[in-house]
Amino acid sequence: MNKDKSLNIAILTISDTREKENDKSGKMLKNCIDPSVHNVQDYLICKDDKYQIREIISKWINTENIHVIITTGGTGITGRDGTPEAVIPLFDKEIDGFGELFRYISYDKIKTSALQSRACAGVSNATYIFCLPGSPSACKDAWSSIITFQLSSTHKPCNLVELIDRLK
Repeated sequence: MNKDKSLNIAILTISDTREKENDKSGKMLKNCIDPSVHNVQDYLICKDDKYQIREIISKWINTENIHVIITTGGTGITGRDGTPEAVIPLFDKEIDGFGELFRYISYDKIKTSALQSRACAGVSNATYIFCLPGSPSACKDAWSSIITFQLSSTHKPCNLVELIDRLK
């Protein structure tokens, strides 16, 4: 039997109002990741400021032992929501199917309100980046319905883990 490969994951909560004590989405992601084979390597909270977001993500994509970054927050359409604008310019390649699949899954729960989500994903310097909405439910859905499978080296017919060595 194939053994699943362990990856190191960094979590970034993007919010003008959250701290670790009241960060439900970041905690939800950490609680989803902890029982898996993967490790939470870092967990930070920053303001919804595109330069602060880019600074943190740029540091992580240049850290060899971080394989995956998951952000939560800032993917809506209000004035302060700027995660896609901050992160997409850092992508070497976008993973368009992630946002499409996420909105498809969200439609079952929130119907046409799913169109307000700008969830996205990409790869930068051989690091996968997933940008999720700020709701705990959205984070749980993204992890349990999409990300956990794509970060499993035993998931068939294919997964993102098997491509890591070919990203550089």
